[in-house]
Amino acid sequence: MALSADEILRRDLFTAEGYDLDVETGTVALRYALTGPGVAPLRFTETVTLPVPETAPDEDAVARTHRVLELLLIAAGVSYYKVAAPPAIALPHRLGPAARALATAIYTKGMGEFAYRNALPHVLTVEIRTPEGAPDAVPVHALDLENRPLSAVGGGKDSIVTLEALRAAGRDPVPFSVNPNGVIEAVNRASGLTALAARRRIDPLLFEVNKAGARNGHVPVTAVNSLIAVASAAFNGLGPVVMSNERSASDPNLVWHGVEINHQWSKGVEAEGLLRDALAEHAGLTDAYFSLLRRLSELHIARLYAETDRYDDVVTSCNRAFLLHNATTRWCGDCPKCRFVFLAMAPSMNRDRLRRIFGTDLLADQAQIPGFLELLGVDAHKPWECVGEVEECVVALDLLRRDPEWQDEPVVKALADAVPDSAWETASHSDVFTPGGASFVPGSYPRVGE
Repeated sequence: MALSADEILRRDLFTAEGYDLDVETGTVALRYALTGPGVAPLRFTETVTLPVPETAPDEDAVARTHRVLELLLIAAGVSYYKVAAPPAIALPHRLGPAARALATAIYTKGMGEFAYRNALPHVLTVEIRTPEGAPDAVPVHALDLENRPLSAVGGGKDSIVTLEALRAAGRDPVPFSVNPNGVIEAVNRASGLTALAARRRIDPLLFEVNKAGARNGHVPVTAVNSLIAVASAAFNGLGPVVMSNERSASDPNLVWHGVEINHQWSKGVEAEGLLRDALAEHAGLTDAYFSLLRRLSELHIARLYAETDRYDDVVTSCNRAFLLHNATTRWCGDCPKCRFVFLAMAPSMNRDRLRRIFGTDLLADQAQIPGFLELLGVDAHKPWECVGEVEECVVALDLLRRDPEWQDEPVVKALADAVPDSAWETASHSDVFTPGGASFVPGSYPRVGE
């Protein structure tokens, strides 16, 4: 399809047209269209393949899965909406207040970084259109919290801490991921647990229009993968989906047009609450989704990770290395995520162990100083990455500048000298290592780190 950028951007309506589910294969086809005056529709079909249970799901399980897929249709559309980012979105299903609130937030707050970086403020107030009338009533299904939980695994320290906390509590978790690569598969093998996986295939047309000049940028992928996980749990008769999103995920990068712009919005507590409410209202699923680590800081989670070395040879949180789909290349060693995780882990383990995990010593490399200064709030705003709060970075550095193993390191000294006195005064060790904030963890589940 030969298209110019001008032709692509003339679409003024994005429509989520519907979906189909093949119960026997678990294949879901999600259909979308971009339309506008004087141009032919651009249509996309995304394919999601859910893991299929050994025993065919009963009618109730299939019905619950369908209701979750109606929400997934909304969330997964962000990848195609951004092609032209029109001012209006049409959805095919009637929505109650909670489901509408989730849909609106996904396309406004979830697309906040995309809007900011593409200078498209209208995205922050995009119009959501749905059929009139209330949605069909659904029976409420409190997922059996005694069933095996689906534990989302991304390959990093956070999901490893959750997996081990669930196992220690006797929960027998099922590791789960969407499109697992070598890194995730290595973590699953190290856990010794049998994992489940879903597959997500983006419509190839998206890559063609991107090359032709379509708009592009960050989307709230955690919202998409979370709903794929809940659909997989419902389809397979499992318990709740347990995430590993920490409290710093709710910390915004900046404020633009009066709106907090957060790279990690779909990992934050607001998104978690909206998704839970929508699942309860639209699919009748209560306590279907929560983060076990929500009240913990990244430094606190790093301290918990340090209690076992079982995963040291496979753990990674580097998104650049992750994209290589190669379990042997785990850390690029030169990105905000690598720097942050190194800084977060350093106070909780000896230097030799940290070097073995990363394959290098980032705090011995003076070329890393500008990147560390961003994390510390000295230069620019918080990086567009999944990194922790400035306060906890300052606390980590404070611990290192007092540690005989690190305090004479030139990079540590240079960073400590650059941090203003006001930052040292406001960085509270107690705040960083004391659980705090909202949490949706059910009472029967462990309170990790508390």
